Amino acid sequence: MTLKEIADSIQNELPYEILLGRIDHKSARLTRTVDHDCTVDLLDMRNNAANMVYQASLTLLYIKAVHDVFDEKVRVEVHNSLSKGLYTTIHTGRLDDSCAEKIEKRMRELVDLAIPFEEEVIDRRGMTEHSRSLHRIDQLKLIESATDLEHAHIYTLLDEKELYYSELVPDTSYLKWFEVRRYKNGVLLRFPHQSKPDEVPEYEEQKLLYSAFSESARWCRIMNVETAADLNRLVTARNYTDLILLSEALHEKKIAEIAEQIHREKKRIILIAGPSSSGKTTFAKRLIIQLRVTGLRPLYLGTDDYFREREETPVGKDGKPDFEGLDALDSELFNAQMNDLLNGKKVDIPTFDFKSGHKQFGSRIISIDSTQPVVIEGLHCLNPALTNHISDSEKFKIYISPLTQLNIDSHNRIPTTDARMLRRIVRDAQFRGYPASKTIGMWPSVRAGEEVNIFPFNQEADVFFNSQCLYELAVLKKYAKTLLEEITIDEPEYPEARRMLRFLEFFTAVDDDSMIPNNSIMREFIGGSVIAQ
Repeated sequence: MTLKEIADSIQNELPYEILLGRIDHKSARLTRTVDHDCTVDLLDMRNNAANMVYQASLTLLYIKAVHDVFDEKVRVEVHNSLSKGLYTTIHTGRLDDSCAEKIEKRMRELVDLAIPFEEEVIDRRGMTEHSRSLHRIDQLKLIESATDLEHAHIYTLLDEKELYYSELVPDTSYLKWFEVRRYKNGVLLRFPHQSKPDEVPEYEEQKLLYSAFSESARWCRIMNVETAADLNRLVTARNYTDLILLSEALHEKKIAEIAEQIHREKKRIILIAGPSSSGKTTFAKRLIIQLRVTGLRPLYLGTDDYFREREETPVGKDGKPDFEGLDALDSELFNAQMNDLLNGKKVDIPTFDFKSGHKQFGSRIISIDSTQPVVIEGLHCLNPALTNHISDSEKFKIYISPLTQLNIDSHNRIPTTDARMLRRIVRDAQFRGYPASKTIGMWPSVRAGEEVNIFPFNQEADVFFNSQCLYELAVLKKYAKTLLEEITIDEPEYPEARRMLRFLEFFTAVDDDSMIPNNSIMREFIGGSVIAQ
């Protein structure tokens, strides 16, 4: 019987619809037949791989609907995540608010018809022939440059054919939850969050994030690297030094602009937050250098030193100490000490001893003058509740995250969270001695914490800093590939490791990364940093 038949037989007992299966820990489309003794896993959208399957399937449905509403020759591009969805552009001069309604209506008609996604698995030759037949230059360049890429899937939805590199759902009836919304110069294709697979979240405009992605797209155009194939071309020709230097120069320019804005606006409490593996430490210290260039003498602090005493740590729903929530910090002491610093008083800044679980005092008795800013980095820095007793006029909030504008091709995007997880895998192995399996195992809880403690507050920021290095996936491949290959099939992290290895197939590895400057954000992850360690 097929995985779909197995899933259908128990679907009524499950909370959410099954989208993907695994046979002996290897991903398998629900149409796959089970014909031998094996272990079967059935995954809904709460699983990361199944979530990506839903997004890819919904994207093909969306492209088909766009072509039905307009014309099959109209070009559609999928760019980046935004407002709990994907930001896309439709290259037609007839785009207005009614277009989104027509596209969504057509998508729902196709969903009601339960039309199958017909699949054909093809090798490199088949990939090339398919891309040539559709005049998809972006795909041809990828196939030519990504020599590790050995197979792909052609999916057909009625007369719509598309190349994908992972499984899709069996038919359109699985795609019940979505919203199509006109936004700026494009269209948002929105869908459920992993935490609530059966509802589209309430719309929330993310102007700051949109601006950051737009800036990232401009950077890509400046460097003439907009897809994985463009990056591979430079790596293969060993002509990537200029790309690295230009990418680093753009970072330095942006950091200098932020420092000038802080100086100009006379802000004194500089708050920096961002999700895991954003490069917060390197950014904070490079910002301090640029602030010093403006004539300021900043003080650097971390909120980790304001943890409550271990016996006062709040307990989470699982009965374990909750070190991630805001209540784990002694925010009363933090606010009092920051205000005392602003008022020119001497302050005994604590140092938290993680072994004993207690704050230690007496080693950092500090005062600052009326012009000195305090640069503070921490998980909750953008949460207004952390600094609720500090005047807003003193605060300058910075959100930092690596926003990956580089795409695989015009219809297949690179998820920012995958790029961050690769950073984390490499850094954990380099500096903490963790195997990749441990990092992958922790990642869902890390992501869940970010959804509660970081992402809801990114619109509080005055400035968004994109810490992506355009060349980084080619650099990280050399380090991450070996670590991922060490995960064995009997480990629970094996399926996710295989998915990430599949992702790395799109890139040609940079063997010699010695030209990456020692103050680069990348050095925080691969080693050799003069400021992050």
